[in-house]
Amino acid sequence: MTGAASLLEEARRLLPEAIAVRRSLHRSPELGLHLPRTQQTVLDSLARLPLTLTTGKRLSSVVAVLEGTRPGPSVLLRGDMDGLPLHEETGLEFTSRLPGAMHACGHDLHVAMLIGAAGLLSARRSQLRGRVVFMFQPAEESGGGAAPMIDEGVLEPPGGPPVNFAFALHVTPRLETGAVGLRPGPLFASSDRIHIRLRGRGGHAAAPHLALDPVPVACALVQELQTMVARTVPVFDPAVVTISRIQAGSTTNVIPHTADLHGTLRTLTPARRRAVRHSLERLVRHVAAAHGAEASLDLTEGYPPLLNDPAATDTVLHTAAELLAPGLVRTLPEPVMASEDFAYVLERVPGVMALLGARPGHLPEGASTPDCHSSQVVFDEQSMTTGMALHAAVALTCLAQGPGNDTQDGGQE
Repeated sequence: MTGAASLLEEARRLLPEAIAVRRSLHRSPELGLHLPRTQQTVLDSLARLPLTLTTGKRLSSVVAVLEGTRPGPSVLLRGDMDGLPLHEETGLEFTSRLPGAMHACGHDLHVAMLIGAAGLLSARRSQLRGRVVFMFQPAEESGGGAAPMIDEGVLEPPGGPPVNFAFALHVTPRLETGAVGLRPGPLFASSDRIHIRLRGRGGHAAAPHLALDPVPVACALVQELQTMVARTVPVFDPAVVTISRIQAGSTTNVIPHTADLHGTLRTLTPARRRAVRHSLERLVRHVAAAHGAEASLDLTEGYPPLLNDPAATDTVLHTAAELLAPGLVRTLPEPVMASEDFAYVLERVPGVMALLGARPGHLPEGASTPDCHSSQVVFDEQSMTTGMALHAAVALTCLAQGPGNDTQDGGQE
């Protein structure tokens, strides 16, 4: 990789433009698969660059392709675009104008950084041996926008070789601004949705012995689920089972017929995911039977674990180390139990997601700060300088290595 200092300097010059784009998106967040205003902002921002632009058929995606001056491999850079159904409580001057919608996970920064990276790489088009595919993706938070973009060909753009390396960044207030953290293997967990319905026999609250109350069954089941995780799941291949909502009854003097439990199952490996799903099915059935109740379980499969390719991770670590000051690049000691649908991309091609520190500068390390998905989360916009430069540096490194580089042959761990 060459020109690290110049990449950072040019990214600093682009920062005011990136901040303007980010704040425009932040004021008008959109949710889900269809983000027409966001899509138009991306198209307008990229229009002056030498890119081939296409939009999605099933969703408001944008795919921008930068062709180098010489043939070579294809590298994908991804930024997600959607917000969350939260009412913003940050007090920022550019706070969301839409009640009940907010960019609370930094996707507005992701879009602005990817637009900036497109500018940096377009200025270096003569150096490119191959192509860069910029993937602007809706519906990461819900709906899994990566999967339909893959179906529509984002990994196999026309006129060139398929994508053989993919990279994405996710901002986090858990790291100081400009720090980059990543790890080989699992970085994010899978996420499956749990819905359990317990069926008892309703009756008068004054005569529970004449009914079959599903509420105590629900309480027992929640406790047993936690015991199941603690006593059957190894700590070095973990699982999280959380029951986050219980619904039963309509008033104080009626024992309900049913109780519904809703929650999530998260694991880091496909094998652990299968094992815990099997244990959950068995436990639900037998706990209900022990109380004389009936149970049905609906386990809806969500995003798979996000697995960083080891060889690709090594490439990004070395690239980031050349770009950034000592101490700002680190191998993370543990994964994050949240989930990310960039995992679908990494199931198809080797690649990496890294975390980019964006903790507000007035907060010291270790200070309590609202996290992603909080209605009060604030990100340091200065982090976008690092993000733009690192996107560009990773693409330049991978294309310079050419078809024989190690990252192309690495398999999923």
